[in-house]
Amino acid sequence: MLKVEEQQPITFSSALLEKFDEIVKRYPTGKQKSALLPLLHLVQAEYGWTSVPAMDQVAEYLGIEPIEVYEVASFYTMYFLQPKGKYVLEVCRTGPCCLVGAEKIMAHIEKKLGVKEGEVTADGQFSWRGVECLAACGFAPVLQIGPEYTFYENLTEQSVDELIENLKNKI
Repeated sequence: MLKVEEQQPITFSSALLEKFDEIVKRYPTGKQKSALLPLLHLVQAEYGWTSVPAMDQVAEYLGIEPIEVYEVASFYTMYFLQPKGKYVLEVCRTGPCCLVGAEKIMAHIEKKLGVKEGEVTADGQFSWRGVECLAACGFAPVLQIGPEYTFYENLTEQSVDELIENLKNKI
């Protein structure tokens, strides 16, 4: 797997640039920066994550400074700044979830998958991370799994094991 520090320059395909053009046309002249979020979504859909070279290309396309793209991509948790697994388990790590065992669930996931937060399993299928509030405090602890963002509530170690096994059987 390509390490983050070994990122290669990239060139966007003409098909991707056409999609960029469609989106930028929605905004008034001189306000092309407004297209940043949807362009980053397209890049992530195309490459699986938003690498520095990809963000640099977005900045160049929009005529803005690369730091403006980095600031946005690093602020929102929906953008991945490093490679991720096919399935990303995102565990709510805010107070209410932690009070009822989210930290225990995250430790269990780390042990079960054999990777630390943000890492990817050797088969490329799984990664996990703690995220901010998933707005289901009454059903905590909770997690969501991308790429479909299916939601799971009232987690236990056993339900997490079943969930991971079900995903493995889907592969």
